Amino acid sequence: MEHQQHAMRVVEKRIRLTRRGFLKGASVGVSVLGAGALMAAPSDVMAQSFTVLGSDTALVLLKMARDIFPHDRVADKFYLHAIAPYDADAASDPALKALLLDGIAQLNASARRLHGKDYLAIEDEARRVEVLRAIEDSAFFQKIKGGLVTGLYNNPELFPLFGYEGSSWEKGGYVNRGFNDIDWI
Repeated sequence: MEHQQHAMRVVEKRIRLTRRGFLKGASVGVSVLGAGALMAAPSDVMAQSFTVLGSDTALVLLKMARDIFPHDRVADKFYLHAIAPYDADAASDPALKALLLDGIAQLNASARRLHGKDYLAIEDEARRVEVLRAIEDSAFFQKIKGGLVTGLYNNPELFPLFGYEGSSWEKGGYVNRGFNDIDWI
């Protein structure tokens, strides 16, 4: 039986945005959102969907997510998508809700001890990371970190941004398609 060769897909890693595309997207956004939503930061608007844990908790988890897995080119909506299951699960799991709320209280206590202010009020990323290192052995930190790994890196919308071409088994596997095409080593 003859082995079939599959052409390797080349992924353009640079984000391209034309003036026309930007204006088209902006006009759709303005027509869909109300005036109040346009005045608030996008992360604040999305955090409102945290009905069990509250928007303040969502904003802390969002900042934490960005500090644990910093990707400047990844929009807040993807980080919020990764932490959204915590709010949904906390509705039916009182122990999880307590772990998250107590963990944020400990995070803020650690931030106040190290820098004299709550975690969100610390503007310098390196100082926030210092606070996270102080609690990294806690069950709270490990729960957030573990959920973020799958929440962020299993998102097919982000695959092109990270240079991942997706599953390859349907196309013959990586040995014959993409095994040695990385350009960053």
